[in-house]
Amino acid sequence: MSVSRQSSSHPEGLAGLVDLGFTTGELRMEGAYRFDHADTSPWHVHPLGHVVHAASGVLSLLTAEGTWIAPSNRFAWVPAGFVHRHRAHGRTDMRIIHLDDALAAVLPSAPAVLIASPLAREAALAMTSDRPRSESALGHLRHVIVDEATTAPEQPLHLPEPQDPRLRAVAREVEQDLATPVSLATLGVRTGTGARTLSRLFLEETGMGYRQWRLQLRVHRALVLLADGTSVTDTAAECGWATTSQFIEQFTPLVGMTPGRYRHSQ
Repeated sequence: MSVSRQSSSHPEGLAGLVDLGFTTGELRMEGAYRFDHADTSPWHVHPLGHVVHAASGVLSLLTAEGTWIAPSNRFAWVPAGFVHRHRAHGRTDMRIIHLDDALAAVLPSAPAVLIASPLAREAALAMTSDRPRSESALGHLRHVIVDEATTAPEQPLHLPEPQDPRLRAVAREVEQDLATPVSLATLGVRTGTGARTLSRLFLEETGMGYRQWRLQLRVHRALVLLADGTSVTDTAAECGWATTSQFIEQFTPLVGMTPGRYRHSQ
């Protein structure tokens, strides 16, 4: 992993992600970190909740409960005590902002993806820049980030991780070939589990039907491909959309921008 720490408002923190070990402890590291494509942090946990922002590239937040993906117009929120890891898609500029318990209390109690408004993004970038700032100024910027994040609903960019072995087998089947649409009935034949049972399991374990779960998976894959420079047309085909216009129509409401605009923002 090639990671460089640009700055920190807590210099007593450890020197960089490559040195962290990422287990437990009072890790007060606010700053900017560079990840190469496919870099993944070890599993770790923080005593403070923290906002993670990909100023460029795409970050996945992985927990035992599933995966959250945060493009550059979103924040990933990790409450204190949640074991997690990060994965970079494309060269990624990761910014970390810690929140005390009082500020964290107004954010979701579980990991989430939150809208990063232009104002909140600028606050996050200012907090993690090289420019020295007083604790008072940093506190004001933290409040801006939280105030902006709580004005919009939680974003639907969570892909729950199936726990039932039958559903895991189905998920792996779908992940291997997103370009070819496959029905739940066909997956049932391949995995030896009835379609009605699989439909029930999807609702029980992911909170969504099979089609919605597959759409979330396709959007996750599309974000990764676009960040890596794949064209909008090729991304649509690789992720199983019949037409580019259909891809744009389904991608845009979830991500908050068109695939083309997103690709050029990376």
